[in-house]
Amino acid sequence: MAAPTDIMGTAEDLADKFLRVTKRFLPHVAHLCLISTFLEDGIRMWFQWNEQREYINSSWHCGAFFGTLFVLLNMMGQLAGCILVLTRRFVPYACGGLFLLIVMQTLAYSILWDIHFLMRNLALGGGLLLLMAESRSEGKTMFAGVPTMGTNSPRQYMQLGGRVLLVLMFMTLLHFSFNALMIFQDIVGTTLIILVAVGFKTKLAALTLVIWLFVLNVIQNPFWSVSAYAVHDFLKYDFFQTMSVIGGLLLVVSLGPGGVSMDEHKKKW
Repeated sequence: MAAPTDIMGTAEDLADKFLRVTKRFLPHVAHLCLISTFLEDGIRMWFQWNEQREYINSSWHCGAFFGTLFVLLNMMGQLAGCILVLTRRFVPYACGGLFLLIVMQTLAYSILWDIHFLMRNLALGGGLLLLMAESRSEGKTMFAGVPTMGTNSPRQYMQLGGRVLLVLMFMTLLHFSFNALMIFQDIVGTTLIILVAVGFKTKLAALTLVIWLFVLNVIQNPFWSVSAYAVHDFLKYDFFQTMSVIGGLLLVVSLGPGGVSMDEHKKKW
């Protein structure tokens, strides 16, 4: 029977091989996944223009003009931010704008009082922090997506904040039931999110979370197979939010944990 250290070593070798093969396009996949929820929401604002405007008007009694202005800002802001991120132009400003839109939506749709959706929005903010950290590293190196070592402390704290916020997504997936399978999922999931948060075996833990979260997302949010409008819309929203967190985790895999992590401190031992 193989020792746990042998299994861990084999898993890390496989993760390293995966990174070597995918290093050229992994950041692009991460960007597309990360902005997918903003892209989907911006397009949805166009197709549900009247419904969104009427909802804001009825919820806040702000009138048709301000309801229209809110929907327009959300639609244009999200689509413009996605284009800037994908083209890698003015990424910090795009991330700042998308973060402001998250705050606006959290207040406008009363998400502030729903801990489930609030944690997911915070996880999205974590993904944007990682994207800003990556843009800072690209400004310091000739190779896109390759971080500098031991410098640029603000970037390292962005990576720490991004990792911590990203794991909030998994907190919404814990079941806390007495079912044996659910207990196993909770234990494994909690272990992985702690490893990502503290930055220990970070790339392997984040890559495992990507696989785990993608499988759960396909199983739990199959919006393509649901015809009921309200359920379809909810599952679609949840699916793309989860894909954005997957994009953030892929950035962790691509960038590494940063200087404020156990992996980095191990190099000094």
